[in-house]
Order: sequence, then C-alpha cells, then structure tokens
Amino acid sequence: MRFFKQIFAVLALLCASYAHAEVAAGVDFKVLNSPQPTNSGKKIEVLEFFFYGCSHCYHLHPGLEKWAKNMPKDVEFQYVPVVFNENWEPMAHTFYALEAMGKLKQLHDALFVAWNVSNIDLSDEAKIANFVGKHGVDRDRFGAEYDSFSVSSKIMRSNQLVQNYAIRGTPAIAVDGKYIITGLRPEDTIRVLDEVVKIARKERMKH
Repeated sequence: MRFFKQIFAVLALLCASYAHAEVAAGVDFKVLNSPQPTNSGKKIEVLEFFFYGCSHCYHLHPGLEKWAKNMPKDVEFQYVPVVFNENWEPMAHTFYALEAMGKLKQLHDALFVAWNVSNIDLSDEAKIANFVGKHGVDRDRFGAEYDSFSVSSKIMRSNQLVQNYAIRGTPAIAVDGKYIITGLRPEDTIRVLDEVVKIARKERMKH
C-alpha cells in the first residue's frame, strides 16, 4: 500500500510540475518575424482567429470564454472571424452584423452549437436570417447590417489581419502582435495563453 501511495505522490508531483512548466517559443507558441501593430493602446491585445464551423474552435470556445471573463485588467480580447473561402464569408457577415446590433453575446454560443452539434445549414443570408430571427433578432435590421458598408469594411480588415499574421488554420490566438498560439489542446491553449500574456507584459515593461 505504501508503495502505491509513493507512486501516486510522484505522479501528482509530475503533473503539478507539468502544469506549472514554463512555456517555450517554438514549442508551445511561435514568435512572429515581423511584429504586427495592435489597436489596444496600453493593453495587451489578444485576438482569436476562428470560424463557427471549426470543431476545434468549438471545443476551445467554453474555456476561452471563461478565460476572457476573468482575464487580467491590462488585457483586451477580440474575436476575428476568418474567411478562408467564400463559403465562410456568410459567417463573418453574421458576426459583425450581430456585433453592430448588440446581439453577438446573445447568439455567439448558439451559432457554435448550430454548426457543430445541430448541423443546421447556415450557408447563406436567408438561412442565417431565419435562424437569428428564431432567436429574437430583428430580421430586417439584421439584413441591413449584414450587407452594410461597415460590416464589409470590418471583413476586409479581418482578411488583412489573417494575411498579416499568416494564419493558416483555426483556432489561432495572437498575443500583442508578436506571438501565435495554435495546434494545442483546449486546456493547453489556455495554459499557454496565460504564460504568453505574462511574456508580453514583461516585454512592454522594457519599453
């Protein structure tokens, strides 16, 4: 019995050491060769490049939402919808239209579930308008925002960010214009994000 207790103690220590292990550039995250400008002022900017139909984004979403609600006060977090092909563009329009209407928080989770659990067809504006209408969103106003110049401009900016950060897959998290986290399990993504934010904070203190 004592032997097994010792084994469990060693395993617990190993797990604790792993959980608190320092993250490493090139292993847990990558450093951009060309740092990108941020729009967060004195705050550390965190961007998540995502697509509602991405299963990995869906699995990361709960943990990332929880993280965002409790993130440090010197951090600013933003979602960036990615358009890798024309089939993804309707969801980018949807994201920014709902954001403009103040309805994004109301529908954000539901859109992830619609794609990844319920397999609801949200491939065009009409089907999306029907979906958001059932969730209490004014369809006419949604349609006006969906096709607005403002939404189109935001999508152009998102596309530019995807290009500037050389995003090749989702989800990908950019921290303060310098660091990219991608390809990790959800729990590891959050762990590494916490550590990279600390790295970014130390970098800012040097300047």
